[in-house]
Amino acid sequence: MENPQDELKAHLMATSEEFRELATQHAQYHKSLEELEAKHHLTEEEQVEEVRLKKQKLRLKDQMNAILGRYKAQHVA
Repeated sequence: MENPQDELKAHLMATSEEFRELATQHAQYHKSLEELEAKHHLTEEEQVEEVRLKKQKLRLKDQMNAILGRYKAQHVA
């Protein structure tokens, strides 16, 4: 059985276009970061890109968590 947080994410993926777009972009940033991290040595440009991607990914996660929080607040009250 999934935990309630996973169930809520799955529900929002199915019902919220905004959440789905954020999650898709987050996954793309994650994939790009994995590709960079697989390299043994990063150029200066790649290092800058890695930092940028990490910040963007964190910003998206914060936005997704805000949506989760709003949804919980609306449906618990």
